[in-house]
Amino acid sequence: MGKPRLLDRVREAIRVRHYSLRTEEVYLQWVRRYILFHGKRHPDDMGEAEVAAFLSYLAMERNVAAATQNQALSAILFLYTNVLGRDLDWLKDVARAKRPRRLPVVLSRDEIQRVLARMVGINSLLARLMYGTGMRAMESLQLRVKDVDFAYRQVIIREGKGNKDRVTPLPETLVEALQIQLARVRDLHNRDLAEGFGTVYLPHALARKYPKANRDWGWQYVFPSTTRSCDLRSGEIRRHHWHDQNVQRALRKAARDAGVIKRLTTHVLRHSFATHLIEDGYDIRTIQELLGHKDVATTMIYTHVVNRGGRGVKSPLDRL
Repeated sequence: MGKPRLLDRVREAIRVRHYSLRTEEVYLQWVRRYILFHGKRHPDDMGEAEVAAFLSYLAMERNVAAATQNQALSAILFLYTNVLGRDLDWLKDVARAKRPRRLPVVLSRDEIQRVLARMVGINSLLARLMYGTGMRAMESLQLRVKDVDFAYRQVIIREGKGNKDRVTPLPETLVEALQIQLARVRDLHNRDLAEGFGTVYLPHALARKYPKANRDWGWQYVFPSTTRSCDLRSGEIRRHHWHDQNVQRALRKAARDAGVIKRLTTHVLRHSFATHLIEDGYDIRTIQELLGHKDVATTMIYTHVVNRGGRGVKSPLDRL
C-alpha cells in the first residue's frame, strides 16, 4: 500500500485531535489553496519564503479580513507541525493580523419582536431559543435531548467553544413548544429505528465505549434534519442535525419583511441576548458565564452598545 495522500494525512491528524467537522473542512481548504498557489509543489519542499508569500498574497491582493488571514496561518501551522512533523519556530512567531475592534450588531427589543413574529416552524423555534438563551448557532443545532432540563428550566451546553460546558436558562415561554418538538422527534426516531436506522453521531470515543448509545433517545438531536444522509466521517447513513443555512435564510427574510435594515445573522441574536441582559441590570460576570466567554473583556463590549447614547454622553444640542 502506498503512502497516504497529504490531504488524507491532514484529515487524519485533525480527527485524531477531535476537531470539529467545520474546522476540518476549513483547514483542508486552506492547505489546498496554499499548495495550488505555489503551483502544486509539496509543502515539504517549501518553507518560510513560501508561507510568507501566501499570507502576503491574501492580505495585499485578496484583501481578506484579519480573521481570515489568521485562519489560513493556523491551518498552515497545523500542516507543518502536526502532519509534516517540522518544528518551524519562525512560523510560530509570525505576527497574526490584528483584528479591528468592531461593535456588534444588536437589535432592539421591538426589532426582535417584529422579526420573530414573522418566522414559522423549526426556524422560528431555533431563533427564539438562540435569543432566549444566548446560545451560538451550532450549539443550538447540535443540542441533544438529554441536555434540555425541563425540571430545572435550564439548557446544558456540552463542549461549547473552547471545549467547555456551561448552563443557560431555558425560557419559560419555550417549554411547551420544545416539548411538542421533542414529541415529534421521538416519533421520527422510532420510525428510523423501525426501518433499521436511528443512529446519531457521538463525540470522540463514546461510540466505541458505548456501542449502543448512538441509538438512545437521549443522544438524539433536538433539531434533526428532515432527511437521512451519509455521514462524511463514518460513511454511515444517519440523520444529521438541522442545517444552519435554513435558519440564516429564514432570519434574513423575516428581517426584510419586518423592515429591519440591520444585517441580521444568528449571532446577532446572541449579541442581543447579552445586551438586553445588561439593560435589565444583570452583572457582567453572570453574563460572561452564560455566554461562555473566557475573558470578561470580551463580554464588556456589550456595555458600549446599551441604549444610553454614544458613550453615555448627552448631546449639547439637547440642552438648547
